[in-house]
Amino acid sequence: MPPRVLPAGFKLPLTPLCKHYDNLASVPPSIQKYFHQRKSIFSFYDWDIRLTDTAWFGVTPEPVANQIAKDLSPSFSSSSQLLPSQGREEGGTIIDIFAGAGGNTIAFALSEKWTRIIAIERDADTLACAQHNAEVYGVFEQITWVHGDSFEFLAMLKETPELLDPEVRVDVERTVVFASPPWGGVGYADHEVFDLERMEPYGLRELHRACRPMGHVLFLPRTGDIRQVAELVPNGGDKIDVVQYCMRGASKAMVAYLPAEKEQQSSI
Repeated sequence: MPPRVLPAGFKLPLTPLCKHYDNLASVPPSIQKYFHQRKSIFSFYDWDIRLTDTAWFGVTPEPVANQIAKDLSPSFSSSSQLLPSQGREEGGTIIDIFAGAGGNTIAFALSEKWTRIIAIERDADTLACAQHNAEVYGVFEQITWVHGDSFEFLAMLKETPELLDPEVRVDVERTVVFASPPWGGVGYADHEVFDLERMEPYGLRELHRACRPMGHVLFLPRTGDIRQVAELVPNGGDKIDVVQYCMRGASKAMVAYLPAEKEQQSSI
């Protein structure tokens, strides 16, 4: 079944797995530390923000999501520029291929930079949470929601766009892909330098292959091996931005900004 573009205004129903915890006693032990940080994850948490128990592990803290949305310019789709030189640029498309409970997607919508925002999520319960949360933040209608596999979506976008819903047939040259993939748990924190090919279920190169040749932003474990990121850079001598995003003096993630590839650049 190909990725399904949800009709404008259509919301998947919230299910019993789409939870809002009001007190610590009801929170499973494995996510209690995240519950303590709930206001940093979603500042509007008390307004009935919903997450599945699994989604807690993958939500980008709101200040970090907002800073990434501020840093990322639509011009990145055609150059290596990370920050707009003057003012706020608008235009182009951004695709959040692992939308989760909506943290980054909401931040992109609130930035008001993008002509089109596409959010893809494979799990229906998690996608229902993301839609609900986007409505809490007042940006639900600014987002095109896709239920399905992001890798299948990207392959169709590049190879057989005619098979996609017309609503998501975008100009690849003016599109940026944002990827905050599952990391396979918190084991990366036990490594001073984490092998990014050990991320589960997608290693670094698999993610890169799926997103290229479009400009893409990879949200990676803070201890990730930066040398592996450098190996993805075309032409060897080119430079890219790799940013450690911090809160209260502690890094939350390493984010690599990989610009769009030109036709003459060699493949990896």
